[in-house]
Amino acid sequence: MGMAMMEYGGSQERIRPPMTRIQSFRLKSLAEEAYQPNQYAADLSFEEAAHRIDALRAEIALANSF
Repeated sequence: MGMAMMEYGGSQERIRPPMTRIQSFRLKSLAEEAYQPNQYAADLSFEEAAHRIDALRAEIALANSF
């Protein structure tokens, strides 16, 4: 997903869409499953939430492989 650019005060700032409701539920669930509740934050961007979800999924899969 591309990021829109916005002119503000003479400089460009990136507008980052917030995480979706589905991402929020999934991230909270995975964070609890991985015993890492600090990985969940309500104000994450779509991209940061996706990154944390992928990382937690990989960590859980690794833990389950032992």
